[in-house]
Amino acid sequence: MNVFKYISNWFTAFGRAFRSELKTVVHDPGVLLFFFALPLAYPVVYTLIYNPEVVREIPIAVVDDSRTPQSRELVQKADASPSILLYDYAADMPEARNLMAEGKVFGIMTIPSDYAKSLARGETAHVEFYSDMSLLLRYRAFMSALTDLQLDVIGDVTSDKVGNLGAASLAVGGMPVKSESNFLGDTEQGFASFVIPGIVILILQQSMLLGITLIGGTRREKFRFSAPDNSSATARVWGRAMCYVLLYVPMAIYVLRYIPEMFNLPHYGAAKDYLLFIFPMLLGTAFLGQALNLFMKERESAFIIIVFTSVVFLFLSGLTWPRYAMNQVWTWVGNCVPAVWGVEGFIRINSNAASLAESAEPFKAMWILSAIYMLAAIWVTKYLDLRHSRVASSHNGRN
Repeated sequence: MNVFKYISNWFTAFGRAFRSELKTVVHDPGVLLFFFALPLAYPVVYTLIYNPEVVREIPIAVVDDSRTPQSRELVQKADASPSILLYDYAADMPEARNLMAEGKVFGIMTIPSDYAKSLARGETAHVEFYSDMSLLLRYRAFMSALTDLQLDVIGDVTSDKVGNLGAASLAVGGMPVKSESNFLGDTEQGFASFVIPGIVILILQQSMLLGITLIGGTRREKFRFSAPDNSSATARVWGRAMCYVLLYVPMAIYVLRYIPEMFNLPHYGAAKDYLLFIFPMLLGTAFLGQALNLFMKERESAFIIIVFTSVVFLFLSGLTWPRYAMNQVWTWVGNCVPAVWGVEGFIRINSNAASLAESAEPFKAMWILSAIYMLAAIWVTKYLDLRHSRVASSHNGRN
């Protein structure tokens, strides 16, 4: 009978914590802002900022010291590229650099005086290109366009050489082997298609953490005005966690399913796979937020801690720098963040059509983190209960 009574009391405490936390969320405008407005608005704002996904028609200046039909053809082919726009010819390099300093151009192409002669002799012709590095997207577009231009010129030169040898039939096809790049998971080579699938996972984690720690800070501020809760700490931790997770299920469906469809982003995985995959990340985040309540002495503490870590978690996720190239210390720190594993697994499923089984490693890692942060949240809850009892006793003693 004692076992059944314990189970009954546990579920009673679980239900009470669930209802209490749901009531707190509904009546706190700050928590509503973080739990609902932020996940609803941020993915849309970020995606609109990154559209169009690729940089087009980037102005460049040309310093043509050759002034030959071959050099003019090279410039025309460069201008025909969707990424490059011929802004103007410059008389010399100082004039071209002045155009770049004024922000009128972002690249300079210099064609040497011996360009046509080198091609005619069968020698290697050198064309230099200088790129403004203030934005890596422009540099990436330049490199892609110049690579295609180089292959095109090589094909023409090869055809001319074969034709001069008398094998005209072989000269028609250009390059004997044609290279073609295929970008799996990002066929458009767009920045939004690359970064948004990872950003939305971080938005889910950080918005939930902000809301949970905001509630925790508010609860700490009211310690001396409320009676200690002697119910099961485990039941309260689970009740609050399930409240947060259930509230975030609609947000997860919206962010993971409908945002990619709204903006035509890569979306190849099965819905059941990425929704099942994201559940342990939401659960782990719910427990992590409760564990972080140890540091939330007041309501404003949430902004200092969680907002500060947002940029750190972005770098640790591997979106801006591959995780395998990080220092082992930072790799270990990233392994402790649920969203880091969430980003890795969701991109596999969403962008590369991987199954849940093929994302087993990050899936297991998030369940392990959920268990660890659950134990940490229970310990923190018990520790705060003890602090609360001491504060209440001290307050009653003074009265």
